[in-house]
Amino acid sequence: MKNTLALPIAVAAALWFVMFSPWTAPHLNFWWAMLCSALTLIAMSAVLGSDWPPQFRFSARAVLIGLISAVLLWGVFYVGHALSTALFAFAQPQVGAIYGLREGSSQVWIALLLLCVVGPAETVFWQGLVQRGLMRRWGVPRGFAVTTLIYTLVHLWSFNAMLLAAAAICGAFWGGMYALLKPRNLWPLLVSHAVWDVMVFILLPIT
Repeated sequence: MKNTLALPIAVAAALWFVMFSPWTAPHLNFWWAMLCSALTLIAMSAVLGSDWPPQFRFSARAVLIGLISAVLLWGVFYVGHALSTALFAFAQPQVGAIYGLREGSSQVWIALLLLCVVGPAETVFWQGLVQRGLMRRWGVPRGFAVTTLIYTLVHLWSFNAMLLAAAAICGAFWGGMYALLKPRNLWPLLVSHAVWDVMVFILLPIT
């Protein structure tokens, strides 16, 4: 892995540890920590990224792809939630713990944060910086797979199997979109990630 990617990935892993681990999470406000983490991702992407203009091709088609993919991903989670809660006793409590993060915070504030900062920041960092760099170095299939694995593993310290599964699905979904788009364009992913975040967490929660 290129040294220029090793450091930002390590920083992202440390941020996710602080936000989700049982040793640190109880001592901070999750949403303010998420805001700081997202801004850090954006800053690292801006400093270390290259060839940014070609990755941002705004069009009605890009927005439409993003909206449709967000709805499709919400459907995947809706079905997955129904199946997992029917099969595993631990599923519903773990999903409930994720939604418990909303308690004590304004839902409007959370929605704006997810839509305007968190979704775009994660897209720019994980796909625009990390996946793009790894695909250039190792090829598309391996770069996509490694990025998805890293994105999943940074959620490990939550000790929440449902969150890990959600991260794996989302990482594969958006990473796959980025790998398949020709030419590669971050706008559909920006829209998809941001809109899905708000749908699943605020507008149409699955539990």
